[in-house]
Amino acid sequence: MPLLALTGGIASGKSTVAAMLRDRGAVVVDADAIVRDVQAPGSPVLAAIVDEFGSDVLSADGQLDRPALGSLVFGHPERLAALNALVHPAVRRESERRFRDALAADSAAVVVYDVPLLAEARGGDLWDLVVVTHAPEELRVRRLVENRGLSEDDARARIRSQVSDEDRLALADVVIDTTADIADTRRQVDDLWQRIAPSH
Repeated sequence: MPLLALTGGIASGKSTVAAMLRDRGAVVVDADAIVRDVQAPGSPVLAAIVDEFGSDVLSADGQLDRPALGSLVFGHPERLAALNALVHPAVRRESERRFRDALAADSAAVVVYDVPLLAEARGGDLWDLVVVTHAPEELRVRRLVENRGLSEDDARARIRSQVSDEDRLALADVVIDTTADIADTRRQVDDLWQRIAPSH
């Protein structure tokens, strides 16, 4: 079972590449979905977040108010580090459980861990391959403004709250450059798929 980590900065095309790999037969384990699961109402992680950041991070129905929490941590490295220390261990445990489940279901499966914060929370060297999606910062700012409705200042703050491109690229075994059009990205994903799943 090849186990790939797929990472990339915000608006670098990571979700698009994950979808392409899923279409080719990979089992994609989504770190963001796991984060939501481990922060569900009643979870120890959510209780710890409220202890650290206060009850203003809860919505009226007891769910985590992600925008409210985001406004407290983005652009504040020490607060972001405190949040990551609460969330990352639980996410790591649950992701490893899902990898084991995928292997139990199909020992030949290609498993892709779609993980935005690999460089921030790298847990050992589980990975057969680390794949990094990459695009220049100015293009990512434009995508965040045009596609997600952020202001330019907010877009830059989101990008700069993550590790640098250099640190992320230093982890890469494979870089998928998403600067050009979708066909170019698809061609790079096809090349990767041939490398990791030649018999599929």
